[in-house]
Amino acid sequence: MSEERPTADASEAADEVRATDDDAWATACAEDLEAEKARRRSQYGSPPGSAAEELRKLVDAVADKLSGIQTPLLGAVAGPAAQQVVRQVVQQAKNAVEPVIERNPDVFDHLAAAGSELLAAYRSAVQTQETRWTSGKHDPGEDTGPGERIDLD
Repeated sequence: MSEERPTADASEAADEVRATDDDAWATACAEDLEAEKARRRSQYGSPPGSAAEELRKLVDAVADKLSGIQTPLLGAVAGPAAQQVVRQVVQQAKNAVEPVIERNPDVFDHLAAAGSELLAAYRSAVQTQETRWTSGKHDPGEDTGPGERIDLD
């Protein structure tokens, strides 16, 4: 029996084809992922950023709103001076918030997660109570707590 062993050239060619196939697969997957992300962005808009980025956007939006507020109550003379004071206060607030966001971006993600958990717990408690109230199976003689039932008749 004669067994033919592949030559070194054939082995290298097979490895090269395999590497090309692996790269093609990775490239195709990356292209598909990018296409899906683009489709979702066009359908749903851009996804929210981290909590720190969202806080920056909020601070900027509030700053823009406050800076654009006209002050008709102060009159025409005090109006520009009052607007300048508002702009300075807004800028000072942004300058105070920015370093906190830069140093602790993960804190805001944790706070956002904690807020979501608190909201879920509150929602669960309210739904449970509403179910009890609306079930119609409340027995007036049922012991509903540590208090004493008082008959008002």
